[in-house]
This record gives sequence, C-alpha cells and structure tokens, in this order.
Amino acid sequence: MSEAAPQSDRTEPDGHAADGTGTAEKAARVSDRYGSAPRRNRRWIPIALGIVVVIAGLIVAYVGYRQYGPKDIQPDQLGYDLVDNSTVTVHFKVTRKHPEQPVVCVVRGMDTEGSEVGRREVLVPGSDSGTVELNTTVKTTSRPANGNIYGCSGEVPPYLRAG
Repeated sequence: MSEAAPQSDRTEPDGHAADGTGTAEKAARVSDRYGSAPRRNRRWIPIALGIVVVIAGLIVAYVGYRQYGPKDIQPDQLGYDLVDNSTVTVHFKVTRKHPEQPVVCVVRGMDTEGSEVGRREVLVPGSDSGTVELNTTVKTTSRPANGNIYGCSGEVPPYLRAG
C-alpha cells in the first residue's frame, strides 16, 4: 500500500497556493493594480555616441592642424660648410607669413655623436620678401660634424633687436 504524498493545503495570504502556481496571475494583477512599467526608449544612446564621436574627431582635427599645419615661420636648412676645427657655416632660408615681422633663429653646430658644440641666435630682420636666405657662422667648442637650425620664433629678445 503505497500512500500518495499529501497535497499542501497551505495558501498564501492572497489566496493562491503556496506551491508556486499562479505567479503569472499574480504578475498580471500587480500590473493591473499599478500599471506596467514604462517602456524605455533608448534611441538616444546611439545619437549621443554619434555626437561624442563627431566632437572627438573635430578636436583631433583641430589639434593636428595646429601641430602639423602651415606655420607662420618656416625655417629650411639649405646646407652647411665645415670651415675649420671650431667653425661651421650654415646656409638656410626662412619663410614668413608676415615678412615685415623680425624673427630670431637658433643655429647649432653638432659633433659626430649628435651633441651640440656651438649655438648662435640669428636675427632675421623684417623685409619685403616672404622668404629670406641667410648664411651664418657658428663658433664651436670642438670639431663640428654638421650644422643645423634648431628653430625660429617671432619672439625676438631685446638684446637682438636692431636699432
């Protein structure tokens, strides 16, 4: 004689059986009572991401243009000549957006290991031409291997100003 397992007579306070049946009914009654949760509209997420990507792209383009775009002052080395064991002559040109503006260029003498062994600041006075070619001599502390232009600036120090 086998006896069947007794069925639970227990009920929840809402009148449903405690065995888990009626959960769908329970959920339906909750939504009837309080309303269903509003559907979330997430269309704004791809739009916001698109706007962020466009803004980031514009920032990168601006920084790249400022860093690598055309410069107001552009020096170009045309060559150098080793005069003796302590002198190098550097031939270069400077192109300016505003030719009437004086600029200062730093010209260096370098040894075979790439160390700077001489330096000279050269005043490039304002002119009518946008491009000016110059030669300058740099005295060095040891035998130079080459000469180059370190850079040019529109901020001329007072001790270099002419007149």
